[in-house]
Amino acid sequence: MNPRRWILVFSAALCLAAAHDPADRLSNPVQEARARALFQETRCLVCQGESIDDSDAELAGDLRGAIRAQVAAGRSDDQVRAFLSARYGDFVLFRPKLSAANALLWGGPFLVAVLGAVLLFRRQRAMIQTPPLSPEEEARLQALEADQSS
Repeated sequence: MNPRRWILVFSAALCLAAAHDPADRLSNPVQEARARALFQETRCLVCQGESIDDSDAELAGDLRGAIRAQVAAGRSDDQVRAFLSARYGDFVLFRPKLSAANALLWGGPFLVAVLGAVLLFRRQRAMIQTPPLSPEEEARLQALEADQSS
């Protein structure tokens, strides 16, 4: 292997080692596996489209540390999610729980569609139901029809 390739491989190894420092990992493999699963469910607030497990942002590293500390303290997954939601808002979770605050966000489009369908139905029904002609209008219509036939 030529020296350039060795430098490239060595640089790549250093980058990978810096991205996920083994010293930060929990010593208990079960707890580390739980923390990693929670990382996949948690949105990076800097990148917004990536999980904190995939992100190299400094805030993502802080969130990974906070989750590991919560897991190491013996908190359940639901308690860790509640901690993250309380601290950073529901946006930090890729799958937030349904609550009164976000129910309108999820149900709003359906509510608007139903309201639009009701208004459209009522408008169509009003157009179909025309009131009967008054006696003056009836006489005028007959006069117009008589003029056209002659």
